[in-house]
Amino acid sequence: MKKTLLATAIAGAAALAATSASAATVYNQDGTKLDIYGNVQLAYGYTDSLGSDASGSLDDNGSTFGAKGEHKINDDIVGYFKAEWEYDADEAKGSGNGLNDGDQAYVGAKGSFGDARIGSWDPLMDDWIQDPITNNEYFDLSDSGTALTAADDDSTLREGDKLQYMSPVMGGMQFAVGTNFNGEGSYSDDDEDGVRSGGDSGNISGSDQASFFAGAKYTVGGFSLAAVYDNLDQYEGNSVDGDDVGDQYGLTAQYTVDALRVAVKAERFAGEEDDTDVDFYGIGARYGYGMGDVYGAYQYVDAEDQSSYATNYGDDSFNEFNLGVTYNISSAMYTYVEYAQYDRAGDAGDGAAVGIYYGF
Repeated sequence: MKKTLLATAIAGAAALAATSASAATVYNQDGTKLDIYGNVQLAYGYTDSLGSDASGSLDDNGSTFGAKGEHKINDDIVGYFKAEWEYDADEAKGSGNGLNDGDQAYVGAKGSFGDARIGSWDPLMDDWIQDPITNNEYFDLSDSGTALTAADDDSTLREGDKLQYMSPVMGGMQFAVGTNFNGEGSYSDDDEDGVRSGGDSGNISGSDQASFFAGAKYTVGGFSLAAVYDNLDQYEGNSVDGDDVGDQYGLTAQYTVDALRVAVKAERFAGEEDDTDVDFYGIGARYGYGMGDVYGAYQYVDAEDQSSYATNYGDDSFNEFNLGVTYNISSAMYTYVEYAQYDRAGDAGDGAAVGIYYGF
């Protein structure tokens, strides 16, 4: 899911007010509340492609419509839900692509015991490890999820069918544990080849696969340190011979002072086969200048020779960076410009973008 500045701004009060449009409350009575919200995101991006000329296009950039609600179960526990759908704002008329592309949906309960939920949402590795470095509008740096996609193209498995418990913050410490489960009835095997119908990689039909992921975060003042592990076992059986795909590890430290946030990251996709690991070492910063944010990040990627990452991107080491700036037009609307360079063969993926966001 492409996240926006609305979720990640750390600027001062003026900038925060300019990016925090409120959801519309449609019901709030007797301990039950229901909100609707959404956004329209459009961007013109110009990117290079390997083996072809650079091209530009005006596209939707993750426009969504959603509903969320909660109700009081007792004096300590609140039940809640969230459901969000994407649509193509650039081709809404006659495109047939209405609110039929689910983004995230989950139900849970929270209280002094912590927070427990089930459904579909972004991986913990994204939220705690990757997003503090780059969680931009159009261009992000690569990460262990990119390496996972290179090894197994069915990356949607990471977001759905999840169960997670997150503890309350205790003395600055917080932890989370969960699983991503794909049951034997999730896929069909029409081809009788051990690969799910349609020829996509994923689980072998007839086998239950459940991952285990866990993370811990410590926060004191403006400093926080987070570590996350995911064994990616929902991908076990992604090929006919049933090999595992690998594991993910991540460690991120960040420090926030006034309107400045600086974060550093070490992340690994540990491939199951020899010489298939990919390491990511990054640093990023974001500064709120009053009417928006200016941000940038640099990352060194070290991919072993036999990794799908090195094979797909034409080298075994990369120096990636991106830059961006936003400008708040109003409390619900902002525009931005971004540039990214990925150091890949043929300058693949390099580009620039300008876009606009309106949220309600």
